[in-house]
Amino acid sequence: MKVITKKISNDYVPNFQEGEIILINKPLKKTSFDVVHKIRKAVNVKKVGHAGTLDPMATGLLIVCTGKKTKEITTLSKLNKTYSGIISLGKTTPSFDLETDFDSEKDFDYVTEDMIYKVRDTFLGLIEQIPPMYSAIKKNGKALYKLARKGIEVEREPRKIFIYKFDINKIDLPDIYFEITCSSGTYIRVIAKDFGDKLGCGAYLKALRRTQIGDYCIEDAFEINEFFDYLKSLSFSVN
Repeated sequence: MKVITKKISNDYVPNFQEGEIILINKPLKKTSFDVVHKIRKAVNVKKVGHAGTLDPMATGLLIVCTGKKTKEITTLSKLNKTYSGIISLGKTTPSFDLETDFDSEKDFDYVTEDMIYKVRDTFLGLIEQIPPMYSAIKKNGKALYKLARKGIEVEREPRKIFIYKFDINKIDLPDIYFEITCSSGTYIRVIAKDFGDKLGCGAYLKALRRTQIGDYCIEDAFEINEFFDYLKSLSFSVN
């Protein structure tokens, strides 16, 4: 299957109306929909979607599908994903990341590396996770994040997820640098929050980057401007 990456051959002529799969590196503070909207406008195709949402404060690999390839979004969304990032101890936020302001602060001086590795081990394998209020999940037809912004919290059912790998790459407290490979539907923000709860000092997700979806890698992904330059090289009129 042909995938449009920054390594795509100049001999290949894409047909976005018929259907293409594009790898994009989502920038910080942009929503996944922002990226889809820009690409939809650039390629002038109505049917454009993405396979797996990235939060505004996350960066990294976003798979964008156009035309008939949007039928593959469900399959692509179910692929395992790999992330790298930073869990920061001692503070919490309502969204579990930096999208919202800090709402608590606790001492973390007692936390040792041994404690961190032991807590890490509790996440490996099949676990249950309660989705965050700050998410696009709907309850009675309303997105949870809209309720959360009004200060409303509703009960959420736990979901089963699978953590295949959870490496601690560096510990520089309060920051813990990690890499995780997990099943689809995993909220890394919730892992950060639960990590802090288990240590007793609270934590939030300071940074997150999606590096892989199935066999698709961030190294092959276009920056948005690179993709627009690619389109211009094909004589597309990019607004």
